[in-house]
Amino acid sequence: MTQLDPRTTPAGVARNEAPARDDALARPFTPGAPSNDPSLAEFPETLARSTPVDLPDPTTREFVEQWRNASYNCYSSGHKFCREVCPVMQVTRNESWTPTAFHANVIALEQGQLEVADIAADYVNCTQCGACELRCPNTLFTGDFYRFRTRTVDVVKAVRALAVDQGIHQSGWRTWNERTNSRTHEPVLGEVDVSQETVRDWADDLELPIGGETVLFVDCEAAFYRTAVPRAVAQLLRLAGYEFGLMDEQWCCGGPAAEMGYVDQAQRFARHNLDNWRSTGTKRVLVLDPHDYITFTEDYPKYFGDEYEIEVILVVELLAELIRDGRLTPNVSIERTITYHDPCRLNKRKGIWQEPREILRAIPGLIFNDVDRVTQWSYCSGGGGGLPVEKPELTAAISARRLDHAAQTGADLLVSACPWSERPLSEAGEARNIDVIDIHELLAESLGITVGGSRGEVGDRRGGCAGGSCGCGPAAPAAPGREE
Repeated sequence: MTQLDPRTTPAGVARNEAPARDDALARPFTPGAPSNDPSLAEFPETLARSTPVDLPDPTTREFVEQWRNASYNCYSSGHKFCREVCPVMQVTRNESWTPTAFHANVIALEQGQLEVADIAADYVNCTQCGACELRCPNTLFTGDFYRFRTRTVDVVKAVRALAVDQGIHQSGWRTWNERTNSRTHEPVLGEVDVSQETVRDWADDLELPIGGETVLFVDCEAAFYRTAVPRAVAQLLRLAGYEFGLMDEQWCCGGPAAEMGYVDQAQRFARHNLDNWRSTGTKRVLVLDPHDYITFTEDYPKYFGDEYEIEVILVVELLAELIRDGRLTPNVSIERTITYHDPCRLNKRKGIWQEPREILRAIPGLIFNDVDRVTQWSYCSGGGGGLPVEKPELTAAISARRLDHAAQTGADLLVSACPWSERPLSEAGEARNIDVIDIHELLAESLGITVGGSRGEVGDRRGGCAGGSCGCGPAAPAAPGREE
């Protein structure tokens, strides 16, 4: 590349009346060439940018100062490879809802060309799956792309929080978080009784202790709607001889509120949970939901810093370890053809993809038609980032596309490890005659455990887990334990 004086034409004709330069920058040079004039080193490196605009709103000014570099990193590259792995873009083809557009808007805010009110509604259209970050060449060039990556998810969360701070709300999200605030748990979609008094109802007949050094945290969707999941987890851990209890007073993790922009509420809920863990001497928390795992390993450390000393253990990783150690040995054959849905917050956001496959390959009788985890960077259920609350029709379209891919493998059973994905996936699967099951439920059935509880409206209607012998559904036997 050759640097030319911008004030002259190629023919050397002056463009303005400014005096000609007489320094190293006035002469052609190639960056990095040994033959360059040594005096070039005396010129400071500067970032080319437009003249800064004095933004009148201090919160917007602070926001762009924090995020401008992350957004320029995306926007200035011009790659746009992220577009084709974005689940929203795949079903809408709306350029205003692409990761590139989300970053470009930040630049426009900095330049005073847009206000937050102009763009806040666009940022609803993101599941925060992280596919765009992995596909970005700026991420891939870093080597360890699970740690150093383009920060699109953080930018989306930050814009949503900025909008809420400025009194700009999405109607569905505002109602959802108001109800969460009043009930201390997410309202969960549908007519489900959600309250502090009913958060442990799923475990009524399991006689689990309260508190202790290790507690199981059950997300709102699993605790109130898909109760077969925590029941399966609790009985699997008990069968393996793993000691644990339940929280004394569990509130929502606060993660969904933070994802929708209600950060103050998220931090208040986080403070309650941390204080409750301390009050019962808890040192480690078991989580079965990837959304909770993200919240406890990313949000809570930001909120509390060194004060946060809780060990967080993902149940699916623990179960794989228990199988390796011989403490759980699946011995009930399940004759189904399956494929696995990588939850976005495990595969794309955390790089956890091996352990679920270890579990599935340990279950006898399964025909496992796998789709590699890199291909699944472009797959999503549409169940994250608050999208089902504000735009359920968009979530349904994304899940339908995912089930189309599952059908192409010849599977009659789609396995997931995320309760929040399983509701929209189940609804899409019913139209294609494909059942959807949680991996914890499937493992429990392969160990002869009568799970009990509910698999949600679609799961209960279709009946059973993988083969109908696990006892899931409204008519399931109440007595837990291993079948003899």
